Amino acid sequence: MIQSLITATEVNETNQMIRHENLDVRTITMGISLLDCIRSDMDETCTQVYDKITRTASRLVPVGQEIEKEFGIPIVNKRISVTPAALIGGASAKSPEDFVKLAKALDRAAQATGVNFIGGFSALVPKGATHADEMLMESIPEALAVTERVCSSVNLASTKAGMNMDAVRKMGEIIVRTAERTADRGSIGCAKLVVFCNAPDDNPFMAGAFHGVTEADTIINVGVSGPGVVKTALESAHGVDFGELCEIIKKTAFKITRVGQLVAQEASKRLAVPFGIVDLSLAPTPAVGDSIADIFREMGLEQAGAPGTTAALALLNDQVKKGGVMASSYVGGLSGAFIPVSEDQGMIQAAQCGALTLEKLEAMTCVCSVGLDMIAIPGDTSAATISGIIADEMAIGMVNQKTTAARLIPVIGGKVGDMVEFGGLLGYAPVMPVNGYHCDAFIGRGGRIPAPIHSFKN
Repeated sequence: MIQSLITATEVNETNQMIRHENLDVRTITMGISLLDCIRSDMDETCTQVYDKITRTASRLVPVGQEIEKEFGIPIVNKRISVTPAALIGGASAKSPEDFVKLAKALDRAAQATGVNFIGGFSALVPKGATHADEMLMESIPEALAVTERVCSSVNLASTKAGMNMDAVRKMGEIIVRTAERTADRGSIGCAKLVVFCNAPDDNPFMAGAFHGVTEADTIINVGVSGPGVVKTALESAHGVDFGELCEIIKKTAFKITRVGQLVAQEASKRLAVPFGIVDLSLAPTPAVGDSIADIFREMGLEQAGAPGTTAALALLNDQVKKGGVMASSYVGGLSGAFIPVSEDQGMIQAAQCGALTLEKLEAMTCVCSVGLDMIAIPGDTSAATISGIIADEMAIGMVNQKTTAARLIPVIGGKVGDMVEFGGLLGYAPVMPVNGYHCDAFIGRGGRIPAPIHSFKN
């Protein structure tokens, strides 16, 4: 049993990290396959989807609360991910409105089970889109406007398949329409929508979680956090060289991952659901002291975005992974360091003072876990410009054989320097400037950018 592997010293260290350093398990996410819910009629499909989710995940939230109480480990979120909805609705959807029906069924199921988010209103289109994929993408603005807990993602590119520029162009338009449809709420619909390159099948974090078709019927994935723990560990490391700095981060990541492993094993056993992976991403929150940017400052940077930031992030990301893989045999998902602007107090401050720009964030995504995450931009940013930003981010992932993503929020009516509130873990963000030069003709070409030469490995 995993409990026997954890010593009294580790228990004391864990208690310290929880009480004073913002350590938590960010999410227990139950992945559920909905392939057996496909019917030729959308109403029947929705009924099957609702029934399976509520039946399978009925004990997810109570079990999470039991583990929290018994072990004293905060579990911030309990979530569900499902098979990409474009696959589930393809046999019965006749229009985008049918996919909105499916989104509403997912939302009702999320509410009934008590989870805070359900992911998987998704399409996978790196090489081309089916008619169902097209309808799902068209439905996203309305679906995210009329639901509370549904999250959507679209995989636009991969190292093996290349980049679907027709879908990149469409998603720029969809993001604008989603922002407009939820303009009365700070364009919050876009905070629940992310586009990917090389999207992983087992990511427990929102908004990008979906249950891949290669997964078991039901699975438990856990996402841990702990930027505050790493920051505290580095407070006593002023003046040490990079070799020693790396050792400190690696050992700390090991301890953080052990907590996630414990929670994952317990949840798996109590729910009688197979354990999938631990995602050991350092996921910040708007809370003071729980920031990736604060880690940069402890490393010796005046502010996130200063020269050296990309190198610091590369070091952090690598050592987190090295420490984590020693603590669990099943590390997956995204795993590394997240750099969402709105969800990280230090990143917010860096963006406000001008130290952190969109271009610097793009450079940082070459070495981090995800990409341009939770970035508010002016509401009058054109769809083509948004598509151009997405294309740049997809290219980084495609060429470097890694996951990248973009969660951009054009705040309708928002100007550079304005603040927009999203609430909860989504936080708040300053509206950041965007390069004013146009890329309309480039995006308008359409077609597909071929896979890079190093994709041919067979």
